[in-house]
Amino acid sequence: MIRKTQILLVDDDYHFGGIVKKHLETAGFDVVQCFDGDIAWKKFLKADFDIILLDVVMPKRDGFTLAQDIRKKNGLIPILFITSRKLDEDRLEGFRVGGDDYITKPFSMQELIARINVFLKRTLPRAHNEKREFTLGKLTFNVEYLNVKDESGTVIGEITPREVELIRYFKNNANQILKREEILLNVWGKDGFFSGRSMDVFITRMRKHFRADPQIQLETLHNVGFRLNIPVDGQNNEH
Repeated sequence: MIRKTQILLVDDDYHFGGIVKKHLETAGFDVVQCFDGDIAWKKFLKADFDIILLDVVMPKRDGFTLAQDIRKKNGLIPILFITSRKLDEDRLEGFRVGGDDYITKPFSMQELIARINVFLKRTLPRAHNEKREFTLGKLTFNVEYLNVKDESGTVIGEITPREVELIRYFKNNANQILKREEILLNVWGKDGFFSGRSMDVFITRMRKHFRADPQIQLETLHNVGFRLNIPVDGQNNEH
């Protein structure tokens, strides 16, 4: 029997959450619904979920706090914030604490399901021939454990699945000028204001990793995009 995708839905709005749950189950997903952050945390620790849909404003443990706690345990599982909060600061905070995407209410169920499927294609199941890690300069990025190691093999930071895609894209196009809209379309699948703000957050995280290897220089080309400058022999193979 084929295992259904397991979704953890966390929203303190009983009516809205019930509607979302019904639509997702009709679309073929298994959904566990929670109405506060503490209960959701306990459910997360006991079950094996494939994606998390998370409201921001909730009793006992808010969505941002819950996302941070989840990221400490699991760096791979996609986290999609679903909330009525529309401030830019809230969206950016969602990305900072480990969220992968942010969708504001009201939204169509078709859009929600489409976004869920995009993330599932990236994470379930991982192809047997997918490389577990790849190197860039003197840094090693582990796709399985989602961490970064320096030349000595010491873990110097953690990465998210979105960072993996972004870093790989830069690596595959090293020493070339990459326009912002080009990066967004290839990594985010869309070119929009909030996708651009999200990218800026991840670019900042990337620069912190790259500090461990001075040969890697991520150049900002104002009003154009970016260029990853690195010696040709620093574009090492994946393994």
